[in-house]
Amino acid sequence: MKLLSLGFRFFSGRHLRGWRRATWIVLFWGCMGLLGSLVFCNLWVLASTHRFIAKDVESASWNEVAVVLGTSKNISPGRANQHFVNRIQRAVDLYKAKRVNRLLVSGDHSSRYYNEPRDMQAALERAGVPPEAITRDLEGFRTLDSIVRAHEIFQLDQFTVVSDGFHLPRAIFIARHYGLDVSGVASKRVSLRQSFKTELRECLARVKAVLDIYILDTAPHFSGERIPIVVSRS
Repeated sequence: MKLLSLGFRFFSGRHLRGWRRATWIVLFWGCMGLLGSLVFCNLWVLASTHRFIAKDVESASWNEVAVVLGTSKNISPGRANQHFVNRIQRAVDLYKAKRVNRLLVSGDHSSRYYNEPRDMQAALERAGVPPEAITRDLEGFRTLDSIVRAHEIFQLDQFTVVSDGFHLPRAIFIARHYGLDVSGVASKRVSLRQSFKTELRECLARVKAVLDIYILDTAPHFSGERIPIVVSRS
């Protein structure tokens, strides 16, 4: 009983108050550290890549190949994903303006029912891009995979990346780390009301990209034989 009494006095007295104070201090500085890391990584990715991103076709650099990064075709049954629509349209515009000659569509192919590259190719062909100008990468499960596979599997050292403006900095950050001569062209912006959650996730994805490259040394997915896309460099 005496031991129980001492324990009760310990956890109800100043010892507990001191323990609680120390806990709050650790939690506070832990949260500040996480917030600081989030801000630092995002500023690093954005500041180091903004000069490589064009906002429209007219200001885009010429490249033989554009890598179009995948996303789902629909956000619900019968409801189109505007990010998908806008990326396809930007790729079509680049091709028709002769800013690129070939399109490499790279995305997730997780099942026979979900195939981003297949959906992208079908949409591009409906918009008038000939099938011989399109190559599919079925294993672009992540941005890291799509970018590095463009070099390792499709043997590209220089290319244009097509995606949303908020997504391009991460893609180019990864590419530049691997020594690739890459620029980007942003698709038309989707309203913040529709893209808020996606853009918020992208802030966290930029932190993950820094961790993948500099700390975790995450390896991209390399399965499959090399399929060089022959470029003219003319």
